[in-house]
Parts: sequence; C-alpha cells; structure tokens
Amino acid sequence: MPKVTIYHNPRCSKSRQTLELLRTQGVDLEIVEYLKDPPSESILRDLSKKLALAPHEMVRKKECAKLDLAENLSPQQYLKEIAKHPVLLERPIVVCGKRARIGRPPENVLEILD
Repeated sequence: MPKVTIYHNPRCSKSRQTLELLRTQGVDLEIVEYLKDPPSESILRDLSKKLALAPHEMVRKKECAKLDLAENLSPQQYLKEIAKHPVLLERPIVVCGKRARIGRPPENVLEILD
C-alpha cells in the first residue's frame, strides 16, 4: 500500500475519528497537523487534484465567513487564502497514492485504501 497521509486537526472530532479508523485498519500513517505545519499552495493544488475538488470546495464555509472572504475568488486566490489561513481547509483529508478523500464521514477514506 502506498504511504497514507492524514491532514489532521487534533481538536476536530471527525479528524480524531478518522485517525482512529485508519489506525484500526493497521495503516502506516504520516500525520500532518496542518494548523502547525500549513501546506503550501503547491501541496494544496495537488490535494485539489487528488480530491477531484475545486479549491473553493476544500474550504470550510463557516471559516470563510469568519474571515469575511469573498465567495467569488479565483481557484488560485482560494489556494493562497488556504495557505495563509490553514483553518479554512476542510478536514480531515487523507491521501493514499494518487487519491484523496475528506473524512466526513470518516468511512469515506476507506474507499481509497488499496
């Protein structure tokens, strides 16, 4: 199985549930606490492709509202804003090889495990 990475926020219940689910599956994990170690625009672009989601679909709407971000940003502008404010990033995101899923619900991530 390719390396599995979880973009994790330990304060988020869904993120904790997804991490526990992966551990019960015996998955060898790399845990990235993205609030402490924010992903670059390049990594975010790659995540967008692996998730098959546009950058605006990767953000938490409540957090956008808190930061008063316009809803009509370009994809590149969304990537810049997520890189600058990682709290915007939907969570958790699990990556396995060339595929990724958002763990909402946590069981979503099981479909990408080889």
